[in-house]
Amino acid sequence: MFNLTKIAPSTYLLPQEEGMRVPGLIIANEELINVSDFEKPLEQVRNVAYLPGIVGYSIAMPDIHWGYGFPIGGVAAMDAEHGVISPGGVGYDINCGVRLAVVPRPFKDLSEFDRQNLLKSIFKNVPSGVGGQHKKIKELSHSDYKKLLEEGARWSVDNGFGLESDLDFTESHGMITGADIDSVSKYAQDRGKYQLGTIGSGNHFVEIGEISELYLPDIAKAWGVFAGQTYILIHSGSRGFGHQICQEALNSFVKLGYAKGLPDKQLIAAPIHSDAGKNYFRAMAAAANFAFNNRQQILHKVRLSFREVLGIPFEEVRLLYDVCHNIAKFERHLVDGKMRKLCVHRKGATRAFGPGNEELSPLYRTTGQPVLVPGDMGRASHLMVGQDNPLTWCSSCHGAGRAQGRHKGLESWRGRDPVKHMKAQGVTVMASSMKTIAEEMPDAYKDVDSVVMTCQEAGLAKMVAKLKPSLVIKG
Repeated sequence: MFNLTKIAPSTYLLPQEEGMRVPGLIIANEELINVSDFEKPLEQVRNVAYLPGIVGYSIAMPDIHWGYGFPIGGVAAMDAEHGVISPGGVGYDINCGVRLAVVPRPFKDLSEFDRQNLLKSIFKNVPSGVGGQHKKIKELSHSDYKKLLEEGARWSVDNGFGLESDLDFTESHGMITGADIDSVSKYAQDRGKYQLGTIGSGNHFVEIGEISELYLPDIAKAWGVFAGQTYILIHSGSRGFGHQICQEALNSFVKLGYAKGLPDKQLIAAPIHSDAGKNYFRAMAAAANFAFNNRQQILHKVRLSFREVLGIPFEEVRLLYDVCHNIAKFERHLVDGKMRKLCVHRKGATRAFGPGNEELSPLYRTTGQPVLVPGDMGRASHLMVGQDNPLTWCSSCHGAGRAQGRHKGLESWRGRDPVKHMKAQGVTVMASSMKTIAEEMPDAYKDVDSVVMTCQEAGLAKMVAKLKPSLVIKG
């Protein structure tokens, strides 16, 4: 049993024990802390605190649950000179992230006929489901691979898959510097060559709905968001390309002996400036840039559907923001009164820069960056604004967080019709697999309203708007 001490609203300290280099910091409310399986991810928070070079705290977000090595919903910053980089601190789906676009038309103005045709068009245009060989997808040549990995989402925009303004409204302008195709195996490249512009499986999705509530009308107005507006939410990552890069890095680190002395071998990490650490970062950056291109091309295909079905021009389907939530990035933060370069691992966590941050585009430099928090396909998702909280290295939650595993979710819906159930709730769902829908039902997730309120109480981000899903495509 862990002895947590409340130090601020929705903020708890996990005391530093022998072997831990820093304490743990838990962002949660009493309801979340008292969940029966909360202890397991707290063990992972404690274990992450053993890693060399960790600075500040080993941090858990309120959507925390058990993951590979690091908890999902975990944040850890390492000193850029003396710290380590951990594949488990990024995750298998490198730069899994979320993209929110808005349409200048009230959702209620779409007829039921148009809604169903729109959903069918997107399902046709955007491949989903398990596997890599999608016949609709043009094979990536080596030269295209090299350019998209180095240039990030710029490559897609320059090749007609987006608008110039999309780059200003993407985290890091859609590119992590330092990517190198020579650090990526041919097998990883082969796994991804037919996957650009695809959702994938599991909890990935395309969702259409309406902005149901506004909490900060002034910020919403500045962002061009209004109550009743139609929104598009896209959740996907680097697909098999990133998965293979993660697995190969883990295998390499094991062979090099980097697992010694750790409380959990899944935490395996290499010194940032070692050959292995630098090679992993170059490959991880390549996967991150693949993911930026993936979401960029998915949005392009969704724009095609809006034009085909509703006659809405591309430029009117406006990207609000795109965020990473599985990434390790070099950032500068204030540590003990001095600016230091850190390698910030966010695994199931979202960057939440506040007003004035120089990396943000002019609009978001004024307000703070959008923080996108998908919930579940039955209840809600949220749009928030970052508050630059230094305790969490300017990080916030990334979603509702799973309340039960996939197997349990599947079993609980055995013999029932989840599609019919969702239809009764006002949500139409399409997927390549009924199994995926059963695993992804709303009861598999925590209450996202509670999660985002906890982040707001802890000063990580503020709630701007609530999103109500209506049309959903699952992998």
